[in-house]
Amino acid sequence: MKSSVRRVGLLAALTASAALVLSACGGGDIDSSSGSGGDCKETVNMAINPWVGFEASAHVVGRVIEQKLGCKVDYKNLKEEVAWQGFGKDVDVIIEDWGHPDLEKKYVKSANPTAVDLGENGNVGQIGWFVPPWMAKKYPDITDWKNLNKYADLFKTSESGGKGQLLDGDPSFVTNDEALVKNNKLDYKVVYAGSEAALITAFRQAEKNKKPLLGYFYEPQWFLSEVELVKVDLPKYTPGCDADAEKITCDYPETKLKKFVAKKFADSDSDAFKVVKNFSWTNDDQNLVAKYIAEDKMSADEAADKWIKANQDKIKAWLP
Repeated sequence: MKSSVRRVGLLAALTASAALVLSACGGGDIDSSSGSGGDCKETVNMAINPWVGFEASAHVVGRVIEQKLGCKVDYKNLKEEVAWQGFGKDVDVIIEDWGHPDLEKKYVKSANPTAVDLGENGNVGQIGWFVPPWMAKKYPDITDWKNLNKYADLFKTSESGGKGQLLDGDPSFVTNDEALVKNNKLDYKVVYAGSEAALITAFRQAEKNKKPLLGYFYEPQWFLSEVELVKVDLPKYTPGCDADAEKITCDYPETKLKKFVAKKFADSDSDAFKVVKNFSWTNDDQNLVAKYIAEDKMSADEAADKWIKANQDKIKAWLP
């Protein structure tokens, strides 16, 4: 996701590869009334990119694979590009991709592909620039990018070198922000908060303390139900306007998020693969599980189990 950003190798038990370490996992029931763990000896390597929504999706899918099939799931915390590099090695599943045509070309569309495109996962992503609600109310025209230079002084910080600060999150997130600032001749400097959590903290404090803040953010994201950030309208997105990253001036497109898996995992056609293939849920689903993790301080597995227990009909549609 970002530059807004946002990491898995396995085969079915009867066709296990000697290159993989396979381990049996009993696994208890998520819901004793609806199925039980099987005798799967497969290990699924699930990437986790550094934002809580991705973690929510990965653990929900992982818990279904563990509890309903009895497989082992190994979670790997990896940056986006690093996760792609793991296909065919130690990564089987990337459950949420925000659009990396360069990586698709290299790993999916090459002469010897190591990854397979499994299509949409049901989430719809939107990256953009946002201000806290109090600013949009006090300065209504600030949500038009053409007026940002007028307000640049409000956003100056010790890190922005005399310019307005545009706060981004993790440097590995998918982002066009430095090019957008330059090409739209905006008197701003991109500064990185360092993580999704730091970005959320900055926006929360900016709203609470009525402090000016312009920052990168995205949906789906549970935090938007706590603080209703207001999007700044950049030059309208049109197909192809972002083809040249160095010349881009337009806003981010709405992105239907996708699933990618290792080719070896797909070729196995195992039950675990079929769960990943069948997985689909909504932004609201993800935001709820992410809230359990980030705000309610549940473990990722506890949060996943809570959602799964309440959504057995959806789970049944994912099972082989």
